[in-house]
Amino acid sequence: MDAPKTVPQRGFPDVFQGGHKTLPSTRHPAGFTLIELLVVVAIIGTLVGLLLPAVQAAREAGRRTACANGIRQLGLALHHFHDHTGRFPSGWLGAPTGSVPPGDEDEQPGWGWGSKLLPQLDAGPLHDRIDLAAKVFDADGSDPMAGIRQTVVSAFLCPSDTAGPTETAGVFGVGEEDGHEEHGHEEEAESEDEHASHAVDGGSLHTLCLAAKSNYVGMFGWQYEIDEKPAAGDGIFFRNSRISFRHISDGTSKTIMLGERGSRMGSSLWAGVPVGAESMRARVVGVGDHAPNGSDHFDDFSSGHPGGVHFVYADGSTHFLNESIDETVYHGLSTRAGGEAGPSQP
Repeated sequence: MDAPKTVPQRGFPDVFQGGHKTLPSTRHPAGFTLIELLVVVAIIGTLVGLLLPAVQAAREAGRRTACANGIRQLGLALHHFHDHTGRFPSGWLGAPTGSVPPGDEDEQPGWGWGSKLLPQLDAGPLHDRIDLAAKVFDADGSDPMAGIRQTVVSAFLCPSDTAGPTETAGVFGVGEEDGHEEHGHEEEAESEDEHASHAVDGGSLHTLCLAAKSNYVGMFGWQYEIDEKPAAGDGIFFRNSRISFRHISDGTSKTIMLGERGSRMGSSLWAGVPVGAESMRARVVGVGDHAPNGSDHFDDFSSGHPGGVHFVYADGSTHFLNESIDETVYHGLSTRAGGEAGPSQP
């Protein structure tokens, strides 16, 4: 019998390996084409663009919560101080009333309300080193309090705040007073905006001294400028103030005690008033004449949070006031005894 004929497969040559017939591979080498890689990169970029704002918003929400907790701790520390002394600490310490001619009151030694809270903020040893008779900044001597003034206390820092124009790791160069108006230069003060703004650190200003910054300042009030009547604030903190709960006739739930201050135009101090500095008194207190984040005046309240600013009221409660708050309501919250009607939960 004749052997059956082998019919070759059409289109492919017969290949024999080890006695077995195989067909040649038709697959291309594995990999991506340039177009495929570009498409993948574009998709990833789109996803990152969509997710990044959500991630940033979540991080800011965490920082905002940390800031609210921080200013609440300062409010509790102020209540603790009041419990032990029967009053809130002075906005800052100046020369005793009657010790100098009227109109020549001295802001020295200048220690501010924040320095009195150090024992309640786990900084008791730092407080014990302060000589209340010494100046916060001594331009004419050895400046013995320089080390204390430059000590960063985390309780006074907001995590959302950006670094000031002369700041490095919480310590900044305090701008020296340049002889111009509090809010702006003399020629600017004659313009329509008599309170034109300017930075209080950096720029053309020389550095007076170094100090640790604070993002929280006391409420001076709103009816007077700090430099014009430093001892006549209608808020809770001013020069040599001795305000207690009995002085807050507007109600503790309707009176601001502390608020935030951003560092965009310059920094504030927890230590007190450095005499010779630009806007030296506004370094420890703020005014409520403009809505939060509502102006470029250094002495106002501001923050790095979108939409508003944290405040702690005299009852110890913390509130985030929207920057669009009605100014009449805000003015009422800024005074301790103005008799204005205002919401307890604005």
